[in-house]
Order: sequence, then C-alpha cells, then structure tokens
Amino acid sequence: MSETNRLILPITGMTCANCSATIERNLKKMPGVAGVSVNLANEKASVTYDPALVGEPQIRALIGDLGYGVATARIEIPISGMTCANCSATIERNLKKMPGVVAANVNLATEHATVEFIPTLAGYADIKRKIEDVGYGVIETSGNSLSAPEDAEAQARAAEVQKQRRLLWTGVAFTVPVFLLTMGMMLMLLPDAVWLKWVLFALSTPVQFYVGWQYYTGGYKALKNGSANMDVLIALGSSAAYFYSVVALLLMPRLGDLVYFETSALIITLIRVGKYLEAVAKGRTSAAIKALMGLRPSSARVIRAGVEQDVAIDQVQVGDTVLVRPGEKIPVDGVVLDGRSTVDESMLTGESLPVSKGAGDEVIGATLNGSGLLRMQATKVGAETALAQIIRLVEEAQGSKAPIQALADRVSGVFVPIVIGIALLTFLGWFFIAKGGFSLAMINMVAVLVIACPCALGLATPTAIMVGSGKGAENGILFRSSEALERTEQVQVVVLDKTGTITRGKPALTDVVMADGNAQNEFLRLVASAERGSEHPVGQAIVTAAQERGLLLSEPDGFQAVAGHGIHAQVDGHSVLVGTPRWLASEGIPTGGLDAAIDKMQGEGKTAVIGAVDGLALGALGIADTVKDGSVEAIAGLRRQGLSVVMLTGDNRRTAEAIARQVGVDRVLAEVLPGDKAAQVKALQQAPQDRPAGSGSATGQGRTQPGLAPHTVVAMVGDGINDAPALAQADVGLAIGTGTDVAMATAGVTLMSGDLRGVARAIALSRGTMHTIRQNLFWAFFYNLLLVPVAVAGLLHNAPWLAAAAMAFSSIFVVTNSLRLRGFRLAR
Repeated sequence: MSETNRLILPITGMTCANCSATIERNLKKMPGVAGVSVNLANEKASVTYDPALVGEPQIRALIGDLGYGVATARIEIPISGMTCANCSATIERNLKKMPGVVAANVNLATEHATVEFIPTLAGYADIKRKIEDVGYGVIETSGNSLSAPEDAEAQARAAEVQKQRRLLWTGVAFTVPVFLLTMGMMLMLLPDAVWLKWVLFALSTPVQFYVGWQYYTGGYKALKNGSANMDVLIALGSSAAYFYSVVALLLMPRLGDLVYFETSALIITLIRVGKYLEAVAKGRTSAAIKALMGLRPSSARVIRAGVEQDVAIDQVQVGDTVLVRPGEKIPVDGVVLDGRSTVDESMLTGESLPVSKGAGDEVIGATLNGSGLLRMQATKVGAETALAQIIRLVEEAQGSKAPIQALADRVSGVFVPIVIGIALLTFLGWFFIAKGGFSLAMINMVAVLVIACPCALGLATPTAIMVGSGKGAENGILFRSSEALERTEQVQVVVLDKTGTITRGKPALTDVVMADGNAQNEFLRLVASAERGSEHPVGQAIVTAAQERGLLLSEPDGFQAVAGHGIHAQVDGHSVLVGTPRWLASEGIPTGGLDAAIDKMQGEGKTAVIGAVDGLALGALGIADTVKDGSVEAIAGLRRQGLSVVMLTGDNRRTAEAIARQVGVDRVLAEVLPGDKAAQVKALQQAPQDRPAGSGSATGQGRTQPGLAPHTVVAMVGDGINDAPALAQADVGLAIGTGTDVAMATAGVTLMSGDLRGVARAIALSRGTMHTIRQNLFWAFFYNLLLVPVAVAGLLHNAPWLAAAAMAFSSIFVVTNSLRLRGFRLAR
C-alpha cells in the first residue's frame, strides 16, 4: 500500500460493543483500508486508508449503509464578490471538493453559502480560507464563526442528546400511567376490566413503536449485516411481551386474562433512561479534553505595519509580533522579544509555580501571563501549537484500543447470539420440562433477553482510558496510545539518562588545572575556540566560561566531533584536542601529570576533560552539572513503587557514581556511547530483575510467554532527542521536559514539565487506570454470569421489567466507576 491518510469520524447511533465491532469489521473489508479503530466510549472511528483506492465519501457511505451516522454540522456564511451564476457555481464546486464537506449550496440571490461538514475533518476557518482562495470574500458575523471543529461536533452531539431526552420523556409520560394502572389492578384497587386493558394497549403502543422504534431499526440493520447487537435483544424482549399481550387481549379469555403491556413499556423506557444517563456520564468522561479545548484564546493583539490590531486566533501567522498584556492568555506558541513577566503554565504542564520569562524564552499558547507586558513573536500557530498537539495526542490515545480490551471484544462478538440461544432454551425448558405454560415461559425468556448486557463489556475499557488519559493531560502527562498507558503499569525497571533528566543539563566550568605551570587563560582560549563548533553541553560550558573571562576567541578550522569522546580542531595554527582522558590516551597523548586532578574532579561528581595542544596535554577541565530540584524525591518515589532505578550516562564511572550517590541510585551504567544506549536497554530487558530492597510491591510483572525467555519491562526516560533509539527500544519511552514540541515520535509518554517526579506520577496514573479497567471488566463479566442464570431460573417472572432496570444500571455503573478516576490524586 502506498501513502496513507488518516481520518477521524464522529459516529452516531452506536448503542453497544457489537455496534462498534460491526462498523470496524465492515470498514476493514473495504479495499484500501489499512486500519480501523472504533471507540464506543467517545463514539469516534479512526480510519487509515489509501486515498488512491478509497475516499472519505465511500467510507461515510458504508457507515450509513450499516445503519449508523456520521455527525455533521451546518453553517451559513455570507459571501461578497459574487457577480454571476458562474461565481456561485465556482465556490460551490470548490467547497464540495474539500475533505470533510458533505454538502454545499451557494445562493447567488442571498449571497450565502450553506455548508454541511464533518467537524473532525473541517471547520469554519478551513471553509473561509477556501472561499478566499478562489477569489471571494467572507463577511464576518457573530453567527457564522464556529471557530473550532470541536464546537460543531459538540453541537451535533447536543442535538442527538436532545432527541434522546425528548424520546425519554415521551416514554415516561406514557409508561408511568401504564405502570400505575397495572399496579392498581394487581392490588385490586382497580377492577380487572377488559376496557382498562385496552387503555394499557393504547398507552403502551406509542412507547413500543415511537420511543422504541430505534431498537427495531437498529436491530434490523444489525441482522442485515450479519450480526446481532443490544437493539436485537431489546426489540425481541419487548416485542415478545407486547405482541403476546395484543394477541391475549384480542382472544381473551382463551389465552388467560394476563397481559404484559407494562413489561414492554417499562423495558423500553427503563433502557432509554439508562442510555440517556449513560450518554450524560460518557460526556463527563471527556471533560478533561473539553477543558483543554476551552483554554484556547479566541483572539490575539498583533502588530502589523506598526499598527496594533485585534485579530481572530486563526488569523495569527508565524512571524507575527504579538502583544500580551498582564493577566491575558498567551494566544499562540512563540519567543519573547522583550519584556519580563511570570507565566502560569500549570494548565499544560501540571506545575503549580509560575515560570519567569524574559527575552529569548519560549512561551506556550493558552498559558496565563502574570503581571508583566510581553512582546513576543509567533513561532507556531493553529494545529502546530503545543495545545493543539496535546489535544491531538489525547484524542488519539482515547481513540486507540488497549490490549486488555481484546478479550471483551471477542466476547462481545458472540455475546448476543449466545444470549438469544439461552433465551430460547429457557422458553423451551419452562414450557416443555417445567410445564409452566406459554405465558410463564415467554416472560422468563423476555427476562433473559433484556437482562443480558453487552454494553458494559464494550464500555469497561474505553471509558477508563478516556478519563485516565484526560487526567494525565491535566497534569502534563500525555500518553500517546492506550497501549502505552497499559504498558506503563507493567514497568519493572526505570532507566534514567543523567544529563538533562537527573541533572539540569546546563553544566558549568568549575575547575581549570594546568600541567607544568602553563598559562591558564591562553590554554582556555584555545580550548574554548575549538569548542565553538560543538553543540555538546560540556563544550558550551567551556565557551561560556571563556567569554565570561573576556577572552577573545578564534574561529576553529577543520572541526570534527567524535561522538562520546571529544572534539578535534585547528585553532590559530595549533592542533587542539578536547575530550575524555581515555580518548586522549588512545590517541597516544599521555596525561600522567594530570591524573591526580582528574581523580579529584571525578570523585566530586564532575566531568573531567583534557585539553591537548599540538600533541601535549596542557590542562584538565572540570565541568559540574547540578542535580535538578526534585530528582532525589523522584527516585525515592520510584523505589517506593517497587521499581529498580538505573542511571545511564556517557560519563566516566567515578563521576557517574558520585551523582548516583547524591540522588539515591544504586545501579549505574557509565561510559556508554550514544549509539550504545539502545543496546544497554535491550540487555536490561533480557536480564532477570530483583525487586529493590525495602520497596513496595510492583503492580507490573515481567511477561513470560511459553517457550520464550522472561522479559523485563523497561522504561527509558530521556529528552527524546539524543535518546531517541533508546526510547524506541524501551517497552515504554518517556520524553521529559519537551516544551512546545510535545509530539515526540519515539516516546510513548510525553511529560510536559522537566520535573522527574512526573515519571512516578505517570506510573501511578497508569496503575490506577488499569485497576479501574479490571474492576469494570470484572463487573461486566460477573453481572452477566450472575444475573442471566437468575433470569433463566425464573426468579424475575413477577417483575420482568426489573431485568431492564438491572441492564441499564450495569452500563451506568461501569461509566461512573471510570469517572472516579477524575478524583485520582497524583502526589506533588
């Protein structure tokens, strides 16, 4: 398959796990479709496809043929500049070609365009841009700016919920009188008269065929597509009670004097109540992502041609100069040009303390400016901002499937046919074996059909994933996928890169020790000049120290960096080497006169490098990188979680062990070249691990499959740039302190802040989420294993509608249990 595209479609009409499985199964059969994931909880389908073989209209059409819908929004846009019918036809033709546009109609007389579009694929800004690109104008009005696709999707979802609410109250209005009349007859408060039963028929019929019509259409479409879903169970159960009652009423008293109109009406209305409450609760599972979307400012104050002007946020361009007043939200990502202030970044990074910002510092859009005035230059706008990337990552994680969901999906695929089989056997058993008669056998069959709940199975995993990933986003923890969230729980060993992870990554020159009384300043000038071509933090520390002393540096010639060892350059006619003592020794340069100074520096936890000029080692330089605030606490927290902690560094062993002692790490992998870090992670994965002494119990366990060697689950924590191969090799890669570049391709987890304590929080959140998923799955299986036999045994024959109430409650329980994660406490 050639180049592929990916689209996310908001789906309407799904009621249970079988619905999502039906859509997924049929989409996968389409030529050109490479991958499909349909999420029942957030009601979205993610489709990867080859545009040369299939397109969005065909995918949308298939979803419609299966009996489901794609949520769309409609907008009217006033247009200027049209002069003839060809103008309106041109705009209409170009709009219809846009991805996500379902229909477009441009009226020349009213000068309006009516556009129906899929909000996850297009929005007002895209439509406006297309109209302007073909040479016409858009008249801005307060009623036509759906500024974000999620606004339109929210409107589409709200319309669907409104429809469900209307059906619910219609059902309640008819069902309550049916129930009260039936109870009155049972308690002999009302006469058991035929005319009252005709009243029950009249009241229950609208419930059956208006309020419950969705179950008939949904069941028919499911059966037409070779599957059976929750709609089939409800339609069968309620219809059996209703039509038996109709026949009994018409032939009364030959079939007896019992009718079950209240049963059919209560089944449909109670299921409708449950589904409505479930929809409301499911809406709350995405509260975190909605809160993130709400952070986006609506406008920005830019300076163009020397004039300050307020513009819509989607009109800010890269390179624009933006003014941010005290107390305002920073509109887009950028760099401070001048001014000084503190910025509250807690909404994105989870860090509560404001961050000081001045000229040259990066700022993140949607964060809150403090008391200073900032003038900044926009560097990332629209979909490239950190906030947009965060929202996209969270949505992708919420839409993906965790491996733990596979069992529930397999069970859901055969659940409804098995339940129908059990219901038929129940009817036959009670009619032929127990001799209970047709009425009793039918009611027990109805109870089995209605009490079985495939919905809880389908919602158990995705609802918890949605809440857990949203909770992470609120605290600056971004899980790239559900699999990453699940895998994080299983971690046994955490590997920490030293520079920039445990330490600040901003080393400073602390010692210059000369051999044989050489001139220190001239030596430092030559070494710093050679390092001017280096991007390594050690080299930059040497250059900074020389500049602070006022030394005049030269431009190096023939600069060459040797990864993990040092650099070589020509400076003012001298050959200069700067690097590790071991490298210089391998180059045939003796360092004997500096060995004592090197030992002393390394014993103090400093990085020692040698500077050699024209083949002679003239001096040793000590560079110290201070430990980050919170590193000691973070590592102690990881050990309390039952994890082994390993420090990985290219430094020599003595320096590395000195840092390790400061922070409480008892295992060090030192003198590892950048290209060898991935191999070290792989070796840890293949080695058996002992739990650290005095640690708590670890939830994650090594995974051993039959015939395979034990595998230790290893997490690698780094900056996501220099550590990319090691992050990719690890079972879980955590990129820390990425600033505005949150979409680190090699990291399964991105930590927005540079605080190492975020690693323990991510693991704790993963464990909490997986614990909730297991609770949900246990409930979903236990509920069906317990209550289906109760219905089979006929224990609900006096009140079969209780089966519907239990079924509705089971789904609500799963969703509300997942919502408890919103209160999950992450240690600060």
